[in-house]
Amino acid sequence: MTTTIRADGAAATHPSRGRPRLRVVRAYVALTKPRIIELLLVTTLPTMLLAERGIPPLDIVVATLVGGSLAAGSANALNQYFDRDIDALMSRTHHRPIVRGVVSPTAALVFGLVMAVVSIGTLLVATTALAAVLAAAAILMYVVGYTIILKRRTPQNIVWGGAAGCMPVLIGWAAVTGTLTWTPVVLFLVVFFWTPPHYWPLSLRYRDDYAAAGVPMLPVVATGRQVAHQVLGHTVALLSCSAILVPVAGMGWVYSATALLAGAVFAVTAVGFARRLIAASPPHAMRLFHVSISYLTLLFVAVGVDALL
Repeated sequence: MTTTIRADGAAATHPSRGRPRLRVVRAYVALTKPRIIELLLVTTLPTMLLAERGIPPLDIVVATLVGGSLAAGSANALNQYFDRDIDALMSRTHHRPIVRGVVSPTAALVFGLVMAVVSIGTLLVATTALAAVLAAAAILMYVVGYTIILKRRTPQNIVWGGAAGCMPVLIGWAAVTGTLTWTPVVLFLVVFFWTPPHYWPLSLRYRDDYAAAGVPMLPVVATGRQVAHQVLGHTVALLSCSAILVPVAGMGWVYSATALLAGAVFAVTAVGFARRLIAASPPHAMRLFHVSISYLTLLFVAVGVDALL
């Protein structure tokens, strides 16, 4: 509250002018989808540690994390710009800033484009040209490849569109070394095969939302048995890639043990999810969703710890 003096000398109170501004600031932050950015950073920093086999120069670490966050925030803001029509139809997304009118579509578009330019410029100046090119590719893959082309046309949208979310490992490696080797490629594939089993349970939870919006997520257009087989197939590929990283990158016991134990938990959860889908029973979709987040976090923390030992 703020206090002013009226013409008659009496005090009058008014709602704080700072609150509307804070609401707008929070809306712009929401456009970047901070929780997704947090998960991307979890894969970026350990990859940089592995590339350096130690701690990279602090300025490169900061520039990469800032540039990568801005790139992801840009892609997420532009995603909400192009998806504002279907976001309004879904209970999971109807509260987003553009839908609520807190941020105009034009402002969101400009915000996303400015972040894209700043992110690419930051990586180019402070890290390597390859890292900057990969960040630009990641933005284009998510905005054009996934949001504009794939999302509304094919149930394989999250499979191929999800490749944009794998790019931080390549960006982190390139920022440190200026090159790419088989190690970041295997890490890329780990995230690539992790994404569908991570996201399909969420889209199953909100299947009615996606159906109402006309978005052909796999659980909307496929049978429970088909979804189960896809989840299990990607899980096998994921665990295989996590194991392949051991000889390719020369990983030690910390990573190897974590990959084995966390992989076992993920596999058991995925099998339970698939069995219930095939049996047409409630599949506890969000259990696999949350386990998948813990799995990826633990796996990449192990990558970082192993690199420091």
